[in-house]
Amino acid sequence: MALPLLEAPYSTQNSRVPLTASPQGSGATFDQDARRALIEKSYKQIFFHALKVDREPYLESQYLNGAITAKDFIRGLLLSDRFISDYYQCNSNYRMIDQVIGRVLGRQVYSNAERLRWSIVIAEQGFPAFVDQLLDSDEYLSNFGLDLVPSQRSRVLPGRATGELPIYQQFPRYGADWRDVMAKRAPSPNATFNVLSGQVSEAWVNGQPPAWALKVWLAVAIVGGVEITRVLLTVALAALRHS
Repeated sequence: MALPLLEAPYSTQNSRVPLTASPQGSGATFDQDARRALIEKSYKQIFFHALKVDREPYLESQYLNGAITAKDFIRGLLLSDRFISDYYQCNSNYRMIDQVIGRVLGRQVYSNAERLRWSIVIAEQGFPAFVDQLLDSDEYLSNFGLDLVPSQRSRVLPGRATGELPIYQQFPRYGADWRDVMAKRAPSPNATFNVLSGQVSEAWVNGQPPAWALKVWLAVAIVGGVEITRVLLTVALAALRHS
């Protein structure tokens, strides 16, 4: 039996300040140029930037043809292989909640109660269910609807010269914990190559042996090639003489 969605009451007066989204236009009808501009804005909002290999041509085609809405396009990016491998798998659930709420709702998480609320959803129903519930929430629909790309919603408070930082500056793709994990997995310079066990030395860089080993192997290969060629020519000449 699934646990009910927990309430996450506001924890500070700052949370109660109304949020305003930057205008992006209105209405459900966009020409192709406008749709392309929204596609680029979507990539920037979700990924900050996207390399050519990271783009989703099928999703882009669907959106340009009007088969899906901007909300569906955002959902596709959040559930794409790139986001799952480069964001979701590199973060704890709590940090992932900070990342996704910042990108989808354009604000910071209000409190640990809200993190706990959504972490239960991820644990019980999975990451796609968390994304769906955010995109179907009244907060998302009332601010962005079906056809607008989520954007940073600034809160201008007395005593503050600027609003909130962009989400990708507040929360880089992964944190110090994942950096430390990757450092522990890095090759060790003191490891050795064990031929009998079939293990490759961890001192190799990207699976490649040291430069001196490559030079030795190349020299042996050249000498062996020359010797094989000499033997073949000798045999061929001998066969011709006796033919």
